[in-house]
Amino acid sequence: MNGIEILLVEDNPADVMLTREAFEEAQFPHRLHHARDGVEALMFLRREDRFVQAVRPDVILMDLNMPRMSGLEVLDILKADDVLRSIPVIVLTTSRAETDIWRSYDLHANAYIPKPVSIAEFVDVVRTLGNFWFHKVALPPRRP
Repeated sequence: MNGIEILLVEDNPADVMLTREAFEEAQFPHRLHHARDGVEALMFLRREDRFVQAVRPDVILMDLNMPRMSGLEVLDILKADDVLRSIPVIVLTTSRAETDIWRSYDLHANAYIPKPVSIAEFVDVVRTLGNFWFHKVALPPRRP
């Protein structure tokens, strides 16, 4: 694989920058795409509006607490969609609430990771994600 296609669904610009830096530091081949909220994520995944040329991501990293449409709402829509449900979704959020964890897994999230506080811990999480999801796991083949 030439590189993993990742869709980051995150409304906080500081977290987007930190995620980009962590992926660069982790040094594995990837392209990180960004959607600012759930509505934009669905437009990207459905290749609507300005996302008509968007690639199908190999994995989605998604925050839960976002404006317009929460991560849980997006997850519910994705996993009910015959075309999109096979894309692994990793919830990466500040929430440590048991209800959010249970609800995410009930909606078929593939993993739930509370966001680390320090930059070093965040880079470690990204390295671990990269090693597991992009080197160990067999992801579904990309669809056109």
